[in-house]
Amino acid sequence: MTTLVTGGSGFFGEVLVQHLLGRGDRVRILDLVENADRPAQTELVLGDIRDRAVIERALAGVEVVHHNVAQVPLAKDREQFWSVNVEGTRLLLEACAAAKVRKVVLVSSSAIYGVPDANPVTLETPPRPREAYGHAKLEGERLAARFIDAGLSVSIVRPRTILGHGRLGIFQILFEWVRRGSPVFTLGPGNNRYQFVHADDLARVCAAADRRSESEVYLAGTDRFGTMRELLEGLVRHAGSSSPVIALPLRATQLGMKVTSKLGLSPLGDYHTLMYGREMFFDLSAIKDHLGITPAYSNAEMIAESYDYYLAHRDEILSRRGASHHRSPVRLGILKALEYLPRTRRRGGVA
Repeated sequence: MTTLVTGGSGFFGEVLVQHLLGRGDRVRILDLVENADRPAQTELVLGDIRDRAVIERALAGVEVVHHNVAQVPLAKDREQFWSVNVEGTRLLLEACAAAKVRKVVLVSSSAIYGVPDANPVTLETPPRPREAYGHAKLEGERLAARFIDAGLSVSIVRPRTILGHGRLGIFQILFEWVRRGSPVFTLGPGNNRYQFVHADDLARVCAAADRRSESEVYLAGTDRFGTMRELLEGLVRHAGSSSPVIALPLRATQLGMKVTSKLGLSPLGDYHTLMYGREMFFDLSAIKDHLGITPAYSNAEMIAESYDYYLAHRDEILSRRGASHHRSPVRLGILKALEYLPRTRRRGGVA
């Protein structure tokens, strides 16, 4: 089976490619960049998801498509959120329908839910995105629904925040602070339960979904997680670090995050500001009941693995250029000032 992975040079795309190769697929990658460690047995089509001719070339002889190309929150580019995540998805789905592709698996986002009224989030929870990235990802899902109605089989996978070996982005900031023994932070007291998903577990969900003819929606996350404070304190213990976990006031800090982000002083985007101090976790009934998948990793295991990978590859990571946002180091900007906060405020914080 020939399988196309869009965004196959990105963090999750790379993991998914390895899973598909492991089960015997012939894998083609569509991406803007090539990674030096791309598996030799894969084929690469260099190009933009917004270019119809590139898509048509990439789809030649393809039976299954995994669509992972996305402009992520770190990009903070509203126009590209729409042009890549919506218009690029539309062009791909049109080409898949014309090529009579058997199956499309679309990786969406938990950002479509905004801040849910209640947890766990289920398939009945209404989507209510509250920032540009979430709106664009939801519109991509709505496009998929139209193609499903027209006869194309599309499964949608909504992951929680992805972790695993090689995951960087804003986590690189956390890992560097822990390495140095600098303070790390919760918004509010940190008692918000927050669920992650390991990239390997997410890849298992996507690979299982592409074998089903039904057009279904899956929520992907771990089933072993706790609060944000527990996550950070556990990472500090694992690292043998002296980093204190400091609570920042939620609303005041969110306001500061919004202002500094819009001024270009902070790498954080609107979604990070909205959700870091909030609670969200998914009901996993669909992946367990329909796909027979039980997550292999807990929050604690995946954050520790991600940190260990960062330490082992830090020099190469810090010199990396031209990789995707989630595989690249991040400039701290004004966040560097947080390293100099007094280390005595370990538990407080007001909402």
